Amino acid sequence: MVSANNEQQQNQNAADTAVAQAESGITIMDLMRIIRKHVISVIVTFVVVFAAVCAYTLLTPPKYTSTAQMFATFNTSTADATQDNNYGSINSAGTYIANQIKSYPTLATTESVLQPVIDQLGLDTSVSSLAGELTVTNPTDTAFVNIQVEDKDPKQAAAIANAVAKSMKTVVEDSLYSSDSKSPVTLSVVQQAQVPAGPSSPKIPMNMAIGVLGGLILGIIVALVKDLFSTRIEEAFELQEYIDAPIMGRIPEDDLLKGDVPVIISKPSSPIAEEYRRIRTNLSFTAPVEGMNARLIVLSSTSPSEGKTTSSVNLAVALAENGAKVLLIDADLRHPSVADRLGLEGNAGLTHVLSGQAAVKDVVQRYWKPNLHIMPAGPKPPNASALLNSAIMKELIKQALTQYDYVLVDTSPLVVANDAFVFGAMGNGIVIVSGRDVTDKRDLREIAAQLDNLNLSVSGFIFNYAKDSKKVAYKGNYYYYDDDASTDGKKGKAGGQRPKQRSTARRAAVKR
Repeated sequence: MVSANNEQQQNQNAADTAVAQAESGITIMDLMRIIRKHVISVIVTFVVVFAAVCAYTLLTPPKYTSTAQMFATFNTSTADATQDNNYGSINSAGTYIANQIKSYPTLATTESVLQPVIDQLGLDTSVSSLAGELTVTNPTDTAFVNIQVEDKDPKQAAAIANAVAKSMKTVVEDSLYSSDSKSPVTLSVVQQAQVPAGPSSPKIPMNMAIGVLGGLILGIIVALVKDLFSTRIEEAFELQEYIDAPIMGRIPEDDLLKGDVPVIISKPSSPIAEEYRRIRTNLSFTAPVEGMNARLIVLSSTSPSEGKTTSSVNLAVALAENGAKVLLIDADLRHPSVADRLGLEGNAGLTHVLSGQAAVKDVVQRYWKPNLHIMPAGPKPPNASALLNSAIMKELIKQALTQYDYVLVDTSPLVVANDAFVFGAMGNGIVIVSGRDVTDKRDLREIAAQLDNLNLSVSGFIFNYAKDSKKVAYKGNYYYYDDDASTDGKKGKAGGQRPKQRSTARRAAVKR
């Protein structure tokens, strides 16, 4: 009952944490990480938008704007004639002008005003087309009427503006009222339109600013959308958003890792070998198993094809290179691959030990150095989970920890089985190997919840297939090892001989 309550409390705490994170929203640091992760998309979007704006600016024909300004006044002679009728006071006259002048911007675009302009200037255009070049405004609380014309020809822009102003004056003063009465409004041209000295559009500085700002905004939006719909881990720091554990190392994708000889043996001076040594150093700072001086390193991955076994064999060699006594156990009984990965005989192994068909000394093989031992998985059993959870397996691990400095256990991916959780409970957690563009975020989230429920920790992450950003740093003369020391069997320098073929390696099995 107490255990159930504790589990319920843990689930509630996890839910509260998730809610708090959801409510906190995206932070500036989150945004910067997203931009860094999708920096190529941001750059491409920015370049495309900015180039489109530049192309539009350069290809758009320049236009010129000229403005004529008019002022409306009350016709005093009309006031005298009609003082006892409609316009008996200056106040009523002002009100009349204010009401009338509001309609003048629309009046200026009518056929009555524009057709005479077309005829006068001999323009090859229609009334509607000419109206599209006009912008007529009446500034608020003023008697001004501004007639603005935008045209490809600067001289024609000024000519049209002045012609429209003249036609507007004629229509208002002579045509709007009957011949028996005079117009109460007089329009005076107070500012003739001048030929513009430069184009008014396109506005190059403003367009460039729009291109830069729009490119950045759209680039960030693209990055956010891509991140929202991304289902796989693309950068190492994303792992820490799901599980609070350090990144022990980043291993780039390289053909060196595809051979049957670990990279520390085949290319000890390579950047990848140095990265495995970095991980070795990080593992050396993990806590040993309680009551012992040895460390149990349990390696797993979220899903298959993330480079779990490659990391296991290279770390085993890296630890042995440093003089530590190392045992690598292939506990992935569902898909054993350590023996094939090292070119060893794999017919006899852990399965035989757990089923009582062989002793440990009969299946452990020496590899590369006397202090590096390998226990293959053996044939696939029908009851892998039962064997790995057996008392014999626990006793095997316990005895191995008394004889080795490091015991590495290569287990099944976590989406396949929970074997890693079983071994992790024997030590101080597990090491998760994650492959860029392979690790599924949803799977990782579920695994994080399981780890939390089981109160298991993750010692760290190994990020495989990482983008090789450190390649330049290893160039020059900063090698710690000579390529001749790669111990390829022909040169036989420091480090022993190259691992022999399957039959030779089998005969070299350690006698326990």
